Amino acid sequence: MARVGAHSSMPYFPLLAATAVFFFLASSPRFFVVAEDEISHDDDGTPSSPGCNNKFQLVKIKNWVDGTEGTSIVGLSARFGTSVPRLASEAQKSSAVLANPFNCCTNLSSMVTSSVALAKRGDCTFTTKAKVAQLGGAAGLLVINDDEDLYKMVCTENDTSLNLTIPIVMIPKSAGDYLKDSLTHGLTVEVLLYSPDRPVVDLSAIFLWLMAVGTIVCASLWSEFIAGEQIDDRYNQLTRKEQPIANAENMEDSEKEILEINAKGAIVFVIVASVFLLLLFYFMSSWFVWLLIVLFCIGGVEGMHICLATLILRFSKGCGQKTVILPIIGEVLVLSIAVLAFCAAFAIFWAVNQHASYAWIGQDILGICLMITVLQMVRLPNIKVASALLSCAFVYDIFWVFISPLIFHESVMIAVARGDNSGGEAIPMLLRIPRFFDPWGGYDMIGFGDILFPGLLLAFSYRYDRSIKKGILNGYFLWLTIGYAFGLFLTYLALYLMDGHGQPALLYLVPCTLGLVIVLGWLRGELNDLWNYGKRQSGTPIEEC
Repeated sequence: MARVGAHSSMPYFPLLAATAVFFFLASSPRFFVVAEDEISHDDDGTPSSPGCNNKFQLVKIKNWVDGTEGTSIVGLSARFGTSVPRLASEAQKSSAVLANPFNCCTNLSSMVTSSVALAKRGDCTFTTKAKVAQLGGAAGLLVINDDEDLYKMVCTENDTSLNLTIPIVMIPKSAGDYLKDSLTHGLTVEVLLYSPDRPVVDLSAIFLWLMAVGTIVCASLWSEFIAGEQIDDRYNQLTRKEQPIANAENMEDSEKEILEINAKGAIVFVIVASVFLLLLFYFMSSWFVWLLIVLFCIGGVEGMHICLATLILRFSKGCGQKTVILPIIGEVLVLSIAVLAFCAAFAIFWAVNQHASYAWIGQDILGICLMITVLQMVRLPNIKVASALLSCAFVYDIFWVFISPLIFHESVMIAVARGDNSGGEAIPMLLRIPRFFDPWGGYDMIGFGDILFPGLLLAFSYRYDRSIKKGILNGYFLWLTIGYAFGLFLTYLALYLMDGHGQPALLYLVPCTLGLVIVLGWLRGELNDLWNYGKRQSGTPIEEC
């Protein structure tokens, strides 16, 4: 809560929270922009032969039960068989029937001419099921998986030459059971299979790009244009009789509530972050994710409370007149209590409804406020420390995305971010926006670490420009902001060129920010000053990490 006067005895919670939140968010498994619901990719580890070299495709399956259209099902095509049309207008609606026998491993007892056969997984190879369905006259085959994942249907080494001319698609267990139950009860089921193209660029990517850049710019300018002036006025109005004491205490508190990272903290980060990531990888569960959600809500409430209270007091100074004495905490603004209650209610509402279609709005608001607050309290003293921290984060990001598969047989970072074994719950430490114009839906996402790490450097560059009175063009903040924006663009470009596979964003962001400031400093002859900037002359040390 916002403290007033010399009466407050509230401990320095923001500093402690900033320390924990920074390492928690920075080590969370989201240092890459990811694209959900990949449409197609190759599986190079399986046998390939004529008739068995298709790319896997996500397939949309429209379905009608007794003429009533249901929710579209998403399936995955096989390495064999024919491809489905790209457009729904080019696809043909067909009736669905249950294969008999249901495993579709032996000749069907009844013909399924021009119908799509529905069969369960197991008892024989996928290619055997496809051959039996095609011999029975089926227009296609839907294989019901035994869980909710979409398993890749591949050929065996004995399938040297296949002549399958029908589409074969795997669907999740729940969707398959729904269609099976409808057919078992004598209802008419019709399906239509197609695989629409995903747009190269969705507007959501542009909005996410603006949100990431805007968050860093806002956090960098916050103290200069909002927080600093607001705090001074509030103290002046509320403690007129104790103004000298209040101002002195305010300055002391502001110093104590700043966490200044040192070079050793970079090494600590890599160790702590790696251990945390491995814990998530091996012990990921629904309760673990809920613990992360609770911690995110606590940090989000604190950040949102600080941002809202600061803005209200900045633009409506009269709201800061009434105070109340609370046990332990001391004297606080009534406004602060009201805002805290609102923020807590907001976070609880989001947590309860986090699976709703609109939940991304609340998650992004909480996340942005949290990151703005963290960037106010955690600072880099100079480029020397920035180089150590960002270089370690750079190596950490690349190792856990690209190199870890050589050790753990899959990318640890991507596996954790995907939420394997999380019981359907998603890790909330990221900004996300729905793909509004993508027929496949899904979200574009960027992790907090991809904003916080470059954000620390950009915030430092702004403080440096202000301290030595540099202009916009001959300073560093503008150019680093442009560099960060360009780095995000490169990340999305790599995401597209790599066919939607998750990318370690810091691979592109660190060279475009840290590399840029080092080059500019060297060209301007200011690199030595940037490298050693921030050595304090006073006797009051800043808390370090």
